[in-house]
Amino acid sequence: MLESRAMGRLCSARYERDARQHGWMRIAGADEAGRGSLFGPVMAAAVILNPRRRIVGLDDSKKLAPERREELAERIQKHALAWAVAEIDASRIDAWNIYQASRQAMMAAISQLQPSPDYLLLDAIELELPIEQKSLIHGDARSVSIAAASILAKVERDRRMMEFDLLYPQYGLAQNKGYSTPDHLEALRRFGPTPLHRFSYAPVRESRCWAAGAEQAPLPLGV
Repeated sequence: MLESRAMGRLCSARYERDARQHGWMRIAGADEAGRGSLFGPVMAAAVILNPRRRIVGLDDSKKLAPERREELAERIQKHALAWAVAEIDASRIDAWNIYQASRQAMMAAISQLQPSPDYLLLDAIELELPIEQKSLIHGDARSVSIAAASILAKVERDRRMMEFDLLYPQYGLAQNKGYSTPDHLEALRRFGPTPLHRFSYAPVRESRCWAAGAEQAPLPLGV
């Protein structure tokens, strides 16, 4: 069920408490990171928080400084009852579209949870899973479980971008995380896209024309 209107945007355990009052015990939040990026995978995470181990400061990952996200991710991994991260690579994003790729990444993360959840809290999306679920607009800013998932997905994706930056330093991935910043767009114009860019995204498609005859971006190591 999609809840369309927010009753405030305070991130809290309200929805988790409500689910437990109705008999659900293993409540998982799920969210993704990287939908708008021009490069690399979309990452998703799923988390079952321990109601006996409160983690202070959980909120939408986009509101948090990188150092705070890293600190909270460590606490989530240490104290949660279960957590998992999954990704869908750029080639499958191009084949399916980013909406379907995000859904598949979330379902893959949820499927890895042990114990498995009996209730899902989702950020403005519905999944074809045989599990009771609630979809919340701006859920990552309202539910601590979704916020925890958004933090894990963001931290893991940022780490991957740091790794990819070593392979493709001219694109500034460590700083822009693959998003369409001026420096990233300029690098696409100059070098063209790498094999790990999302060719279904217009700036990447168009860069192949801009970069015709320009220096070709190198393949990653091992290719």
